[in-house]
Amino acid sequence: MDDFLNSEYNNAGELFGLDAINRMVRSANPMQQAMALKKVVQSSQVQTSRRSRAEMEKNFKQLPPHVKGELLKGGVRLADYTIYSMKKITSKTIKMFEPQDDKEVGVRNISNAKLPKNMVFLVSGIYLLTGTNPEPANPEGHKAIRFGSVSSVQAICNGEFSLKANRKQIIPENQAIRRFATDNDMTVPLGYYKLDNPRLIRDEELIEFTIELGTQLNVPAEQWMYVGLDGTGTTP
Repeated sequence: MDDFLNSEYNNAGELFGLDAINRMVRSANPMQQAMALKKVVQSSQVQTSRRSRAEMEKNFKQLPPHVKGELLKGGVRLADYTIYSMKKITSKTIKMFEPQDDKEVGVRNISNAKLPKNMVFLVSGIYLLTGTNPEPANPEGHKAIRFGSVSSVQAICNGEFSLKANRKQIIPENQAIRRFATDNDMTVPLGYYKLDNPRLIRDEELIEFTIELGTQLNVPAEQWMYVGLDGTGTTP
């Protein structure tokens, strides 16, 4: 009962499960029963959490059982997180996450296009930016790119994108990259698209973010793309 009452999560009721809570309440003293009832009511409202954390708590029921278990015992906790990757444009189709990719500081922060074991991530928003390698002859030149708006290259801005996890659509195909041309919108960060329907990516699922260009006309030879999946994830 103490673990439930002292849980840091506003939607703790979903993590513990109603059956477990009922058993705890039956064996609790009157004060604990009253506190548990208050906690369950708060769990159904999830009012005090904000932004992607609140969205994650509302989706606790979708978490795999082994991740719920790790949250309950404190093996993992919720944290702000951005999954990112950058790729050079070499064709009309750019796959931002691929199974052969390795983690590398300044390039991407996941390996094999998958989240590690016990990490579940809720995609709340997406950054998509583009930039030109300032020193193509330098093997680390691409790590010093100053990324900016997709509107700087019209062939990119007029393209399309999609996002899948475990081959299931999170964002359907044929979505306009122009969504990320936020240059004149001071209410959101540059290149940011807030999802109205946040979705979970589970551990060890293949992540596929694909960019499709209609043409490479006037795309610089050393043009790169940056994608950042922004939200809340579980972390040790």
